[in-house]
Amino acid sequence: MLAFVTLDQVGASTPEGRILFDNLTLAIGRERIGLVGRNGSGKSTLLRLVAGQGEPTSGAIRIAGRVGELAQRWPDDTITLAEALGVSDGLARIERLARGEGEADDMAEADWTLEHRVTETLAKADLPERDLTRTIRGFSGGERTRIAVARLWLEAPDILLLDEPTNNLDAPGRAAILALIDEWRGAALVASHDRDLLEHVDRIVELTPVGVTIFTGGWSQFVAAREARRLAATGALDKAESDLRRVKDQVQLQREMKQRKDAAGKAGRFAAGQSKLLLDFKQDRAESSQGAANRLADRQLADANEALDKAKARFEVLVPLNVVTPSVNLPSQKLVLAFDDVTAEAGGRVHFGPLSFKVTGPERIHVAGSNGAGKSTLLHLISGERTPASGSIRRLEGRIAMLDQHADALDPSRTLLENMRATNPELDDNAAYAGLARFAFRNKRAHQAVSTLSGGERLRAALSVLLAASEPPQLLLLDEPTNHLDIDSIEVIERALASYDGALIVVSHDPAFVQAIGCSREISL
Repeated sequence: MLAFVTLDQVGASTPEGRILFDNLTLAIGRERIGLVGRNGSGKSTLLRLVAGQGEPTSGAIRIAGRVGELAQRWPDDTITLAEALGVSDGLARIERLARGEGEADDMAEADWTLEHRVTETLAKADLPERDLTRTIRGFSGGERTRIAVARLWLEAPDILLLDEPTNNLDAPGRAAILALIDEWRGAALVASHDRDLLEHVDRIVELTPVGVTIFTGGWSQFVAAREARRLAATGALDKAESDLRRVKDQVQLQREMKQRKDAAGKAGRFAAGQSKLLLDFKQDRAESSQGAANRLADRQLADANEALDKAKARFEVLVPLNVVTPSVNLPSQKLVLAFDDVTAEAGGRVHFGPLSFKVTGPERIHVAGSNGAGKSTLLHLISGERTPASGSIRRLEGRIAMLDQHADALDPSRTLLENMRATNPELDDNAAYAGLARFAFRNKRAHQAVSTLSGGERLRAALSVLLAASEPPQLLLLDEPTNHLDIDSIEVIERALASYDGALIVVSHDPAFVQAIGCSREISL
């Protein structure tokens, strides 16, 4: 199989010298490769290296073919559709030739199939034929994504690089990305936390601090292999802890036996028939022997501790955190929320409505709709931060909380414990520490500054602060909580929300997340 990308023992580090990954050896042919790993593990760095933007700290990268990247944003929204598609020069050349104004270079470089290919590609990307001189300012986010996809179809590079391509995309935009990956016939390298997208790849490369692992198959196969590794890591940690206890017991037993022997030796040191010279010789030999025994015991303890440290490091990378949500005691028949013919407006334009629905007990509802449909507006109406243009809203006053992807409720200049106390002043020290510990912020971590947390840690911390209240929220509103989080962080949040016994209303474009937290109803805007 022809390799478009060859990675030979490649390593990469941060500018500060922290190793991201090393010894990555991989040949990529006509296949789709998914890159996974925690945020900061080096996924985007690897894509930049393949694109020729920088050099690896070790190893070599060989590229055979043209590289193309998905344009996820344009710095200037005044460019035309033709410019966004990368065909403005080619179309202008054809127009000059059609008017009889072209030169020899135009004739040599003209692509007479371009107009047909543009029309065909726009249709393939689910974009109706448009005026190519129109600026992209008027296109929605999903339409801009489809324009970027159409450009890749037209350019047809050999190697496709995608960095979190489905972030912030609505259903049509996600569908365009999945179609691109499914139909790509060159090499594709995709860094993503989107588990639905990762089902569409042929192999997955996982970057972790304890090494690089390559799996055959998509996300389902990766999960199965990951669970086996987690079981092995748990078993290795248990064995390392058991081995350390055994070595400590053996060393302690040896030292106790030596103490008893020394005590007996001192009692009979001047027994009849033994000279002082002989006794001193025996003592020196015993001390030398004990010194060797002590050094052996120290080495055994050091080896056992080192094995335990390695097992702990691997366990912490591979095995997920355990989080526990306290009960919010929401009765199954309690009315949580009621919308009666509610409409929402912004700038004189109706976002949605009239909308009527009820939430009773611990229901879980997914809010769906294209970008700009008013999903976030709906959450602000539910929380009481906005008022409806018409209609009425009944809600559980004081028992509703919003959790967004930025965890804005936390003060980044304060520690976790300070945030916990500021939000919940009724808690004593033990209760505040316990609230953080339930979400795996234990001991010294309670004193960590919020500004130093990763995105997933901030979200977990915000959830711990909300649910530690003496009257915790019985309805949680989630606005795209998983955007920009790595898969490990998403799964921790999923487990926490799955155990939450209150009601949830969730805005999310991540179908795997929606399913994992148990949403059974949908409101479409």
